[in-house]
Amino acid sequence: MAAIPPVCDFGWKARDFSLPGTDAKTYTLTDIRGANGTLVMFICNHCPYVLAVLDRIIRDARDLQALGIGVVAINANDANAYPDDSFENMRKIAAERGFPFPYLYDESQEVARAYDAVCTPDFFGFNAADELQYRGRLDASRRQAGPANLRRDLYEAMALIARTGTGPAEQIASMGCSIKWKENA
Repeated sequence: MAAIPPVCDFGWKARDFSLPGTDAKTYTLTDIRGANGTLVMFICNHCPYVLAVLDRIIRDARDLQALGIGVVAINANDANAYPDDSFENMRKIAAERGFPFPYLYDESQEVARAYDAVCTPDFFGFNAADELQYRGRLDASRRQAGPANLRRDLYEAMALIARTGTGPAEQIASMGCSIKWKENA
């Protein structure tokens, strides 16, 4: 069953983190932050919702980086229960797909909990003051990619945030596979 995150909590402050990336570097929020805002995405390697739109996520990340938006992806899934989401498999998918953003591993799941991440994909768009302005979908795709001409909800919202510091009042929640939480956490 698909998971759907709550609506945007405008002004909620981004939480800092220090997580290892697939490129053997460790990243903090400061390292990721863009001059015009920051996009924090919770994704994983195996979710059909993510895989259906991964090319669009990569496209939008590149386009947003050109607008001064810092972009990062975080995988918090329990890799013991879901081996496809292991750090080694994260390295493979990041290299194979040419991720233009750091792909970080939240093994403890503390960052996902701090962000109250619900599903993959789950998008958190912050303005330059680290205030949440977007918690919505990439586009109208679901478990399969929709037509190529779909409205680019995430891109348009983040472009607005880059220009004005404020996200759109109307937002449609993302939908995806639930975060795979560890049983003992």
